[in-house]
Amino acid sequence: MLPELGIIEGFYGPLWRWSERERLVETLAPHGYRFYLYAPKADRYLRRDWQQPHPAEDAAALARFAGFCRSHGVRFGIGLSPFEIFNRFDDGARSALADKLAFLDGLGVDDLAILFDDMKSDTPDLARTQADIVHWVKARTGAGRLFVCPSYYSDDGVLDRVFGQRPDRYLEDLGAALDPTVEVFWTGEEVCSREISPGHLARVAGQLGRRPFLWDNYPVNDGDRMSRHLHLRAVTGRPAANADFIAGHGVNPALQSTLTQIPAVTLAESYRLGDQYQYGQAFRKAASLIVGDELAAQLSRDLLVLEDAGLSRLSQDKMAALKACYLGFDHPAAREVVAWLSGQYQVTDEMVQTQ
Repeated sequence: MLPELGIIEGFYGPLWRWSERERLVETLAPHGYRFYLYAPKADRYLRRDWQQPHPAEDAAALARFAGFCRSHGVRFGIGLSPFEIFNRFDDGARSALADKLAFLDGLGVDDLAILFDDMKSDTPDLARTQADIVHWVKARTGAGRLFVCPSYYSDDGVLDRVFGQRPDRYLEDLGAALDPTVEVFWTGEEVCSREISPGHLARVAGQLGRRPFLWDNYPVNDGDRMSRHLHLRAVTGRPAANADFIAGHGVNPALQSTLTQIPAVTLAESYRLGDQYQYGQAFRKAASLIVGDELAAQLSRDLLVLEDAGLSRLSQDKMAALKACYLGFDHPAAREVVAWLSGQYQVTDEMVQTQ
């Protein structure tokens, strides 16, 4: 059984070009990807400066992309991160939020996500406050579907260390307070989960009072450490049996818009094939489909270097040899490898802290 699949463009780091997004939609729609949530952390008008209007040129580009998605049978959505609004949801915040919702309605968004991730809170009764904000939005948006990303969107203790200790029974209280039609994002036992199991999903569903909607942080590779590695391998640790325990499965892509298509295609294959899925064969098949047999074979030979060793462990001679090799391929995926080797995809701690 294939659950609803989609792309959640929710990474830190440099913004994609619109042509990159369009190619991603064109490639993945035939594999069952049916929604695209635009929520890059670098779009400051959706996060740090969310109260400011998008420039006219950016608004027009968003509207064009919304139409492009729909022409391919893909729902278009926006992820709005009204930064730390739950700490002061006063008249000024309400007025600004109403203006932003009117703008998004003008784009004709199919889906709207209110994202409370990666923000610090000093608010008592955080779950109830966030649910109240979501309900306030629900009463004023024209979007057909509403999502929320909790402040604590994983069991991972790193969230408590960075953003403060989660309140007791936070998930239970949030789930009980939220309208049952609101979808809730969840990344798993870790922020970047190595495995997501039916048992874990069933437990979280019990806490939320609804099946979680997976925000899968593979193959995303943002952050100082992860951006030094290319995430190319086929998905593992996401058994097809998960389909019965989730409301949908969104993929947070890698910084490399072409290369990310390889693991994204394998996710669909893993659901379709179930127990017959083999991740090595799935990688080779998907890579050949996306980049052609010759470049796929080269990527396969270099997986240990590109994905496991990463930039920090490459000698200057090895880096030069890899650049020369991939410069020999006339393909956007090869150009992404060269750009990565040249440090163009490096995400710094400053980016993460300021986006």
